[in-house]
Amino acid sequence: MNKKLAAALSGGAVLMLVLSGCGGDDSDKKADAWAKKVCDQWQPELKKIEAANADIKRVATESSKPEEVQTTDSAAFATMSGSYATMGTALKGAGVPPVKEGQTTLDESVKGFESTSKGYADLKAKMEALDAKDQTKFAEGLKELAGGLEEATKGGKDALAKLNAGGLDKAMNAQKGCQVAMASPAASPK
Repeated sequence: MNKKLAAALSGGAVLMLVLSGCGGDDSDKKADAWAKKVCDQWQPELKKIEAANADIKRVATESSKPEEVQTTDSAAFATMSGSYATMGTALKGAGVPPVKEGQTTLDESVKGFESTSKGYADLKAKMEALDAKDQTKFAEGLKELAGGLEEATKGGKDALAKLNAGGLDKAMNAQKGCQVAMASPAASPK
């Protein structure tokens, strides 16, 4: 039952790994400098999110007991909540990006990351409230949680879309801190 949750998470929580584009050009030094400030602070958070996703997938693909799934997933949701909050704070700390409508881009992006942080905090609370002693109820609860993932990750996806639409995608993709190596589908455990 937890496999559905893991599948939903692998699509949703990895949203931070999908700043689209292929790298930047050096024409805008201000955008590059802004992106470096952000991405240097994002890198440890992206790694934490990636590790949390791996933990969720691990307990989903093993024959894990509901108590282990609950503990692991709850801790992963807490990690993701904290990471998205930190990423929003990093955006604020970098200041207004040097793009058209920079303040709006910043404000909406920060709001999106804060929304995703709250979404994962809510998922953590819901996970902890599930009855792990009753396997049927626990499985039903996991289905509901999987359904709530899309809503939880919407803010972060919207934030990335705003940054990309604001013209920061090239500058951010050029930064090592915003680049995360993703395992190929063939290498993923089945």
